[in-house]
Amino acid sequence: MTPAAPTRIQLSLERTDFQLAVDLELPGHGITALFGPSGSGKTTLLRCVAGLEQADQAFITIRGQCWQNSAARFFLPIHRRNLGYVFQEASLFGHLSVRQNLEYGYRRIPARQRRVQFDQAVAWLGLAPLLSKPAPTLSGGERQRVALGRAILTSPDILLLDEPLSALDNRHREEVLPCLERLRDELKIPMLYVSHCLDEVTRLADHLVLLDQGRVVAQGSLTETLARLDLSRHFSEDAGVVLDTCIGLHDDADFLTRLDFADGHIHVGRRHEAVGQRVRCRIQARDVSLCLTRPEATSILNRLPATVVDLVPADTPAHVLVRLNLGTTPLLARITRRSCLQLGIRPGLSLWAQIKAVALLNPARH
Repeated sequence: MTPAAPTRIQLSLERTDFQLAVDLELPGHGITALFGPSGSGKTTLLRCVAGLEQADQAFITIRGQCWQNSAARFFLPIHRRNLGYVFQEASLFGHLSVRQNLEYGYRRIPARQRRVQFDQAVAWLGLAPLLSKPAPTLSGGERQRVALGRAILTSPDILLLDEPLSALDNRHREEVLPCLERLRDELKIPMLYVSHCLDEVTRLADHLVLLDQGRVVAQGSLTETLARLDLSRHFSEDAGVVLDTCIGLHDDADFLTRLDFADGHIHVGRRHEAVGQRVRCRIQARDVSLCLTRPEATSILNRLPATVVDLVPADTPAHVLVRLNLGTTPLLARITRRSCLQLGIRPGLSLWAQIKAVALLNPARH
């Protein structure tokens, strides 16, 4: 599938106790996360895109097709919007088997218009062993994988995902997450992913829209938006950055793997991916400490030269949040106010960052 034009969403919706007003231009493919606290308007925005709710004023175009233009009094009915929608609950047809659930939407699409084939969806989502099973016998994770399959087999122009993992326990979440990653990489369509879980967002999203009280606080690439100090209060203790790295080499003697990025490298425990494979990792600000000179006698393996860009108060009065640059790569550190004063932390200062922990967001496949 060829990458499409950007997704355009301008809308205003007023209710008695809530107002939503957004103006977004989003990538034409990949996952855009709609992130924010409960009640910030994430699901309402998704429902307006789907046509389940009609905004008072709106201009919405998906892959070059206009779905709503209030100025021209145009509203495309939901049954004519080529979309896939996955809710918190899978809502499968209980009287049908997995195969029959998948075929429900697939058969409605003329063969010449199918951009996703039945066997493709089954392979991407690992559904082959489930095809003959009745829907009511499935686990929560299996049900969501089937719901994803049913949605993409309609060959949608956009995939809307409303907290699809929120009803699952950790084991079943880990079952579905790799499938979402696979769909992100295989489907060249926009995917809007609603979540208030930063772990999911940092693992899956390419683009981030931060919502609060019905307004867009920020939008942009995931890496750039997470590194903004002016947004730190929205992430609280989870403030940090995401790095896209590459497996550089494996050190079998010490059971370590080197991850390379544009401005250096970091080491993590031995990985199973091949050298050259891309790996996304997350470094939380609370896992970064600062030294004025290069640390020598330390157990912390990852030590990188950095420059202070700026600093702001953190989520508690005792702490500050420091924005650093590792060359051009951003990094955040959460340190005590006392340490900040003692070290003389200020913009432009050159120092060393010690990274105590690195969270790998792409689990190793054995």
